[in-house]
Amino acid sequence: MVAAGEGRRPTSPDAVLKVRNLRTQQWLTEDLWVAASFWAKLVGLLGQSGLAPSAGLYIAPCQSIHSFFMRFPFDAVFVDGGWRVLHLTEAMPPFRISPYIWRAKGVLELPVGAIHSSGTQKGDTLELVREQG
Repeated sequence: MVAAGEGRRPTSPDAVLKVRNLRTQQWLTEDLWVAASFWAKLVGLLGQSGLAPSAGLYIAPCQSIHSFFMRFPFDAVFVDGGWRVLHLTEAMPPFRISPYIWRAKGVLELPVGAIHSSGTQKGDTLELVREQG
């Protein structure tokens, strides 16, 4: 995983977090990191050159994001507390601000194409899966 920051994986190092779309049964990410600390949330993906194809970063709580000083575009999926998709941003370019999503509890930052390839749509429910590695 290329995302920087500390405290991102809330489970033991041998556990892997994945996110699946329940409607399509397609994975959005098979290597999810969680921005758990203030510093990890502040830094996010800044300073990184990109995301690995199956990687992702989850930021919570979060209702809006920016891509200032980013070096690459990414997909963003805003979810509520039940992991229902509230808003999608495909290929968010550097130096942009997302809309403020009032009911969002968090956002998944994913490689460009993850939304399209998983068939994810607004209103879909996602599932967080924890697997022992």
